[in-house]
Amino acid sequence: MVTLAFVLYKYFPFGGLQRDFLRIALSCQRRGVNIRVYALSWQGDLPAGFDLRIPPSSEVRALANHRRYEKFYAWLAADLVKEPVSRVIGFNKMPGLDVYYAADPCYAEKAKTARNPLYRSLPRYRHFAAAERAVFAPEAQTRVLMISALQKPFFQRHYGTPDARFHLLSPGIAHDRRRPDATKATLIRADFRREFGLLPDDLLLLQIGSGFKTKGLDRTLEAVKALPSTLRSRVRLLAIGQDAPAPFLRLGKRLGLSRQFSILAGRDDIPRFLLGADLLIHPAYHENTGTVLLEALLAGLPVLTTAVCGYAHYIAEANAGRVLPEPFLQANLNRALEELLTDPAERHKATEYALAYAQTADLHALPEIAADLILDGLCN
Repeated sequence: MVTLAFVLYKYFPFGGLQRDFLRIALSCQRRGVNIRVYALSWQGDLPAGFDLRIPPSSEVRALANHRRYEKFYAWLAADLVKEPVSRVIGFNKMPGLDVYYAADPCYAEKAKTARNPLYRSLPRYRHFAAAERAVFAPEAQTRVLMISALQKPFFQRHYGTPDARFHLLSPGIAHDRRRPDATKATLIRADFRREFGLLPDDLLLLQIGSGFKTKGLDRTLEAVKALPSTLRSRVRLLAIGQDAPAPFLRLGKRLGLSRQFSILAGRDDIPRFLLGADLLIHPAYHENTGTVLLEALLAGLPVLTTAVCGYAHYIAEANAGRVLPEPFLQANLNRALEELLTDPAERHKATEYALAYAQTADLHALPEIAADLILDGLCN
């Protein structure tokens, strides 16, 4: 019987990496293989049949995260020696992987271009650099499942990873993100806006994604503050994600936006928000993919995002909003936000183009393709 070991640092229901892991693991399970999961922590329901293994806290206790991860690797390796598996699939970079799902951007590139040179002398850097090298070094055997073509050149520049080890996946957006028929969509939107106290003239600006700093929530707040006062008074900004809200609520207060800015924890009814909002904003600093961009596209919600996002090209191809070029300039975001919010005709066209694009584009196949690659040669 084939047994696969899936490894990730932590599972919670509302992370993009975590959702991808779960859909891929379930796809593999449906093909008749056993699923074992190693994690440092797990929040939420455990699917039937999953063998979840979390190390005793005494085995991984450490003051620094990177030391905790090192102890986790050692505990994981020892457990796999006692009970071997057919393949090990990692969703974070670490030694000993047969397959790596590349949800995160190139660490070496980020350390070189976005960090002080002294950062590369720290133990934290040495740990994460070694973990990345264990996956991408030319002599490694790990197959890499890429969800963004943008990152491949960076990995190859730093490690010389052979082309043959990279496998580019199409997106894997859940089918429930697709916009329902017009009557149902209108009812859902009306109910949602009534629930949140939105007036007919109000404009709901939506930002979704765990990790508010990475996703550029500070940029969004600055752009809302820069709007003309009459327009700004009509705008409500709602951020949703699994992160500490306090720093951003303080920023919102400092900018005078407290009355129109709210943060909600991650939740599982995102399709309602996509139908109830007027614009999705996602001015990320760095983003391997940006799954929420395609979720908005499928729902027909116009998008304002940055070109650094791996999935931003879908928005441009569909003409489903605006993609800001790199290097990022706050003035460009401010201007684009004002123009989109004051032009309902542009937003309406973006909705039409998005829904038309979604009719023909394959945006759902990732879990099945990933399962094909993971099980290649195991299930005959």
